[in-house]
Amino acid sequence: MKKLVFTLSLALSAMVSGQKTAGKAGNLVLYSYQTFNCDNKGYFDPQKYKKEEIDGSFKLLYTLSGVSFDNHTVFKLSDLEDIRKNKNTYLQQLDKQYQEKKKELYDLKVINLPEWKKLHQKTIRSFEGEYQLKKEELNAYSDPASLKNSKFYNTCKEYIDAVSSPDKQKMYAVWKNFVEAKSKDNADPQSVIDKFKAQFNDPKKDDYALIQLIGFGFHNCANHSFRSEPDEEGTLYRKFDKIFTKLEQDCDEP
Repeated sequence: MKKLVFTLSLALSAMVSGQKTAGKAGNLVLYSYQTFNCDNKGYFDPQKYKKEEIDGSFKLLYTLSGVSFDNHTVFKLSDLEDIRKNKNTYLQQLDKQYQEKKKELYDLKVINLPEWKKLHQKTIRSFEGEYQLKKEELNAYSDPASLKNSKFYNTCKEYIDAVSSPDKQKMYAVWKNFVEAKSKDNADPQSVIDKFKAQFNDPKKDDYALIQLIGFGFHNCANHSFRSEPDEEGTLYRKFDKIFTKLEQDCDEP
């Protein structure tokens, strides 16, 4: 069962896919697109907005707001071995994706209003930060000392100094503190501590330490330094709605 909604402005939910078509309705121009559970038809004034600028703003909200590159998350020793074995291949793939997506993002036309220009710059910042972080991580699993030259050194100094120090005891101490802090947010804190003790007594404990301190400690620290806070109130989604003089939504029942 579907219901049809006619409104001047509605908050949009997360996007699955967007398809845009244009056609005239009086002096207005039709702009069709899809959100999470709605097919939308917006009618905009071509004297105020250009279709390519609406396209760009739509992409910033719905298709360019997440992770931009292949993910090589390291959770276990086999993941770590895979990264070390295929590092050069993954770095080449990363650089290729970067060059392909950079042109699209940098050349994007957006609506000529401060909020959309600001969102464009924030998206570029996240894109560049994510690229740099992934490149540094791919190298660091084989050569932790490479993080001494990290773009994020001043922000994430504790983790970088720990994994790059010739003093293994320093790395173990930071690892232990990191796990103890993390255990406090777990429903079963003791299980986290027990897992750490087992890994600490394992011959591969240095690798387990790198997985925690690079893949989680350093990664989360660096990632937070360039990611913008999510628009939990949906402010920009409502502003996107207001582009349209009239908006029709055909939505699935929840």
